[in-house]
Amino acid sequence: MYEIVFLSVLALIWIVFATVQDLKKREIANWLNFSLVIFALGFRFFYSLFHSGNFGFFYQGLIGLLIFFILGNLLYYGRLFAGGDAKLMIALGAVLPFSETFSANLKLLGSFLFIFLFVGAVYSLAVSLAFSLNNFRKFRKEFGKQLKENKNIYNLILFLAIILVIIGIFSNAILIYFGIIIFILPYLHLYAKAVDESCMIKKIKTSQLTEGDWLYKDIKVGRKNIKAGWDGLKKEEINALRKKYKTVLIRHGIPFSPVFLISFLILLYSWKTGLWNSLW
Repeated sequence: MYEIVFLSVLALIWIVFATVQDLKKREIANWLNFSLVIFALGFRFFYSLFHSGNFGFFYQGLIGLLIFFILGNLLYYGRLFAGGDAKLMIALGAVLPFSETFSANLKLLGSFLFIFLFVGAVYSLAVSLAFSLNNFRKFRKEFGKQLKENKNIYNLILFLAIILVIIGIFSNAILIYFGIIIFILPYLHLYAKAVDESCMIKKIKTSQLTEGDWLYKDIKVGRKNIKAGWDGLKKEEINALRKKYKTVLIRHGIPFSPVFLISFLILLYSWKTGLWNSLW
């Protein structure tokens, strides 16, 4: 039992540090994520070597790391996670398998993912709502602009939603729910786009740029075009920008590390009380 306590405390300390760093600097350092993997796997190896009599506990950590490595990369290349968030997710894969049996660990990993998605949705909605209210004039103007630019698309979606609801009334009620969902989703996308454009774009001094920052738009420096890519700015690109520009527009994302902290605490509570079994 103490091995689970050790891994839990280890991960909790690292996540707290990652959250503080993310909120202060809008980044999670690579050394923090990589060191969590090294400590977690190192502990699993020596525990298996000297205490358990077999290496099942160590192997399950490797399997968890592999599963979350795939998941983290899918979230990163799907442009849902920034690099630091993806690496923190991967690192937790080495921590979360608490059992020596694959089936139990798969349930635990699935429970964490379920909790994480739910907490992430609530957190993102709450933070974006706070941003929109804090910058309400800009948000309202941007929302109207986005709605006007995409008016034809939204009218078409509205027409499709109404057709589905009408068909559902006379045939299958499930079509009514599909119609409502089809109507709501584009406006949620419009809301998110308006928040992003009105609240998440900041002008900062080039002297304050750090690796991984996202440019708002492509910038030309001499003959070179520095693109506003998902991977963020590289060191040489930052140096080039500092030579020519004093300020640039940067797109900030919502710090997502608090979701890891909240989700991990909920998972520990549900695991200790046995509530996580109810998900399965």
